[in-house]
Amino acid sequence: MKTAAIQPGRQVNDEVSLVPFAKAHLAGALKLSQEMGWPYRIEDWDVALQLGQGFVLQDGAGEVIGTAAWWPYGETHASAGMIIVAKAAQGRGHGARLMDALLAAAYPRTVILNSTVEGLALYERRGFVPIGVIHQHQGIPAERHEAPPPGLVRAMEASDFEAVARLDRQATGWARPAMLQRLAELGDGDVLLRDGVPRGYAICRQFGRGHVIGPVVAENAADARALIGAALARLGTVFARIDTPASPQLGEWLERIGLRRVDTATTMALGPQRPSTGPARMFALASQSFN
Repeated sequence: MKTAAIQPGRQVNDEVSLVPFAKAHLAGALKLSQEMGWPYRIEDWDVALQLGQGFVLQDGAGEVIGTAAWWPYGETHASAGMIIVAKAAQGRGHGARLMDALLAAAYPRTVILNSTVEGLALYERRGFVPIGVIHQHQGIPAERHEAPPPGLVRAMEASDFEAVARLDRQATGWARPAMLQRLAELGDGDVLLRDGVPRGYAICRQFGRGHVIGPVVAENAADARALIGAALARLGTVFARIDTPASPQLGEWLERIGLRRVDTATTMALGPQRPSTGPARMFALASQSFN
């Protein structure tokens, strides 16, 4: 049996099997993301698997050499991400095999994903088309932020959840209350009020190298900045990440406060999109995988 070296002391067997992503694969998935320089913790992989499903590729020795995950948003939409193939196993069609299995499982939903430069050709061959650009901002804020007035932004309460889910659907066209509920349980949420009614929301949770602020849904950039400012005031001067649709409305402000743009991803879609109904809009993603 032919083998190909991944690194000294480790080999990948050519007998590769595709199996459903299970908890037993988390440690192997973490190794893959570390090889790629992605900052996922094993807790981040675990949450992703709790909320979604996917596939892994294993070689004959049982090593995880590829992953792909997806998250259903009702019966019409889904997001996809965490699509990785070990460097030494690339160029053998493994990425195509993972994507074909993922798309078959998600069918007939419209699938949204955020692609690296390296992944564009794989997705374009399957009919994905670019629909936007995401800028990844991160860093330690240059100074502590003052919390916005409590009459404008306050902590999210259980009684806000119906309004939060409605705002999210306005902004995305997706139904994903279970994901929002889990993210709120994992982190801290805030709502922005107009006449005592929630008109925007944000969730901040531990992720990767520090904390991620997202989703952030608001009617305008000023409201989005107020929600992000509330999260930053609570965090203090610690590492924070925000993935935002490319726009000077938010990007320039993030740069000024010390959250530098460090990467760019291309948002792609396969299938008909459901336009947002507004006036709420998405200003920051839950993650580049969850959207």
